[in-house]
Amino acid sequence: MRHSSSEVQVRPGIEADIEALVDIYNHYVLTTPITFDTVTFTPDGRIDWLRSHSEDGPHRLLVAQDVPSARILGYATSSPFRPKAAYSTSVEVSVYCSRHARGRGVGTLLYAALFEALAGEDVHRAYAGVAQPNEASVRLHTRFGFRHVGTYAEVGRKFGQYWDVAWYEKALPGARESTETRQA
Repeated sequence: MRHSSSEVQVRPGIEADIEALVDIYNHYVLTTPITFDTVTFTPDGRIDWLRSHSEDGPHRLLVAQDVPSARILGYATSSPFRPKAAYSTSVEVSVYCSRHARGRGVGTLLYAALFEALAGEDVHRAYAGVAQPNEASVRLHTRFGFRHVGTYAEVGRKFGQYWDVAWYEKALPGARESTETRQA
């Protein structure tokens, strides 16, 4: 699976991308409440996370790469929503863009590719938690058909203050009816 604009290619993430992915994420850890992680990662400390995503199946990691420079501009993931078996057809999605790539449509390109990839998978719902305020993320999720389903008030504390997280939900076309449901 490859998606691209004139200068950006979207492809599955690989182990060689780990340093760039960690650099992108650590920027958000250090400077924003967008992630509630408070300690930065090393490439070695993040490799198992990368390996938990595959090129097929419901748990994906896609990267956007600048074609001329080969620089990683951002990434999107679909990850397990919760660890219990009944949640297996739900995923939590996220997108992170390099500070140099914001406002260039990279997040939109990544989500378009991610949701196209998930269309053939046994996934019923996608969820996204958006720390507030974050109008750019709210606009992105709304553009992709997510609807606001609730807000956890002051659920996380970072930088000496409490932050709300708004939760968004999107129905996905791929989930198959289970044998249990048909027999009920």
